[in-house]
Amino acid sequence: MKSMVAIASVSLSIFCSSAMAGSTLDRVNERKEMVVATNVGWPPQGFLDENNVLVGFDIDVANEIGKRLGANVRFETPEWATMTGGHWQGRFDLGVGSVAPTKARAEVIDFAGIYYYSPYVYVVHAESSIQSEEDLDGKIIGVETGTASEDFINRRLEIDAPGLPPVQYNLEPGEVRTFPDSMMPFDDLRLGNGVRLDAVIAPEQTAQNAVRNGYPVRILEGVYPFRSPAVVIADKATRNGPLGSVKSSKR
Repeated sequence: MKSMVAIASVSLSIFCSSAMAGSTLDRVNERKEMVVATNVGWPPQGFLDENNVLVGFDIDVANEIGKRLGANVRFETPEWATMTGGHWQGRFDLGVGSVAPTKARAEVIDFAGIYYYSPYVYVVHAESSIQSEEDLDGKIIGVETGTASEDFINRRLEIDAPGLPPVQYNLEPGEVRTFPDSMMPFDDLRLGNGVRLDAVIAPEQTAQNAVRNGYPVRILEGVYPFRSPAVVIADKATRNGPLGSVKSSKR
């Protein structure tokens, strides 16, 4: 987590120090409020704590962006497809929800800046005998719908970011089951080895969070299906807002 914070700090410095202009920034400056779309079902990045307060790493990042812009942050928690589908029509100023920058998403949203990188992992039940990716062939795999994990298992993942190794598709699942949020696959996996699922594909920090919270699961050590950055996003229609400034500062 410390390395993630360091990466985020550098990215935020680039983001907030840029000479930003345009309708989005004008709106934020006028209201002194920044509306951020995020994900409420993605621990430890974004979730409701025991007091029903929205917390997590993504929430901290969004609040820091607001702080550096001199604006209060108001969070909205739309459906994942709404946040990543663009055409916000001014409902949100930014999205901070651990979004992977895929080429498909680049058609409808802009990527304002990377704030951390994450490997994705295979997770199995603690009593499973599975030890390798090869052992997962023919098994039932669970993923969250609309995510990079789903794109990967269906062999259509294209990360739109430089410097990453090419995605290799070695796994031949027997069945893929999709779930509407990030923890539901883990809830099925915890029921027992092979009861509903044989494995889950998820970001490493999400899997580690499940282990810390007592889920009877384990991560296949040293086996990473793929790696991906997470980016701050904005509506592609906001061409002259903060996006263009951040991108021009990196050229």
